[in-house]
Amino acid sequence: MAQSRPPSGSLANSKYREALWIERILRQETIGGLIIVGAALIAVVLANSPLGEDYFGLRETYITLGFGELAWKISVGKFTADGLLAIFFFLVGLELKREFVSGELRDPRKALVPVVAAIGGVLVPAGLYLFIVNSMGEPDAARGWAIPIATDIAFALAVLALVGSWLPLALRTFLLTLAVVDDLIGITIIAVVYTDEVVLGNLGLSIAFVVLYGVVAQRYTDLFHIRPGAAWVILVPLGLVAWFFMYGSGVHATIAGVLLAMTVPVLRPKKERIACPDSKEEGLAEVFEHRFRPLSAGIAVPLFAFFAAGVSLGNGEQTFWYLLTQPVSVAIIASLVIGKPVGVLIATWLVTRVPGVSMPKGMAWIDLLGIALLAGIGFTVSLLIGELSFGVGNLLGDEAKIGILFGSILAALLAALVLFGRNRHYRQMRAEEQADRDRDGVPDIYQDADDTQS
Repeated sequence: MAQSRPPSGSLANSKYREALWIERILRQETIGGLIIVGAALIAVVLANSPLGEDYFGLRETYITLGFGELAWKISVGKFTADGLLAIFFFLVGLELKREFVSGELRDPRKALVPVVAAIGGVLVPAGLYLFIVNSMGEPDAARGWAIPIATDIAFALAVLALVGSWLPLALRTFLLTLAVVDDLIGITIIAVVYTDEVVLGNLGLSIAFVVLYGVVAQRYTDLFHIRPGAAWVILVPLGLVAWFFMYGSGVHATIAGVLLAMTVPVLRPKKERIACPDSKEEGLAEVFEHRFRPLSAGIAVPLFAFFAAGVSLGNGEQTFWYLLTQPVSVAIIASLVIGKPVGVLIATWLVTRVPGVSMPKGMAWIDLLGIALLAGIGFTVSLLIGELSFGVGNLLGDEAKIGILFGSILAALLAALVLFGRNRHYRQMRAEEQADRDRDGVPDIYQDADDTQS
């Protein structure tokens, strides 16, 4: 009879911590995703109500930031896109860093499938978008080719959490990894494609402060003899200066958030890990995640969505149906709902033809279809790229907003239909398979098969 061996503590606990982190992200992003969608819907309602002029007037109102010779004016709408959204991109950067250090992207074998799937989910929708706008006689809209490439992590995880409480952890990890890689590609495109003119002096100063920020983030204990919970007092001002010069460089200011996040250590300092290997004290990345995620999900991204999603549907020919049937809208909807999942599925099928490469254990192709449809939710980053492509307050920009809103909601509904059925399947399958906890508090499902012996 087979007997269980004491679990390999470090490996099991590492898996369990990673699972808990993913579950925590799901819970937090569920609420954030719902708030974002609510903010966008309120914006559309206000834009088409008697308060429409006040709404658009507020978006174009200028505020002054800074003081003296360093003061400058920026519209409320642009501030939410360039300023507040930098907080969201900072968290994306932290997720990227964590994935590279301790997540799926650390192991090239595990990372290969979701990374290739993400690349397929970028190339196919971008190509489909270009094909449609050219076929429908709108070649000037080609600048928006990158709109349907990104996956909105908050919105997608919100849908997954609402309909997929029994889905395997592999699905959630796959979606998170795919979305993070999507965002990395989107960030790169924003920095390279949508930067018209670069002020090298300001860019150099921004990078210098990013480097200084990184030095302090890595050595705050030695330099200032403070704990991770207090390091933000020094780092936040340095980050604001780096953002200020990035904004003045011509490169989209949200890139500063990503660069700053990539310098933040995910693990505790090495000497602390050696001195106190069992300490439960959080690393700096976790401290920042706890402090900034509520600010991002509850304030920054919803405000961006509120000011970015508003589109008037009652001006002459500019009705909802008119905007919905224009080339840009059609191209975005088709790219999000068809191009994105097709790209993910084809790329995954191709990479799994390579010997030794397979989909994550416990994940079926029908599960991947649901995840691929979720990847078609291109809300936050798509709205940002739409503004960068076409500007604000013009017909192409309004077409893009309608396409993004309609396409993302349609992709979410289709994904929910698929995943709801799969969730019911897994719930029935696990009805009699309740995991027992070991004496170390780690569920059996996080133990390797190698941890048992005959």
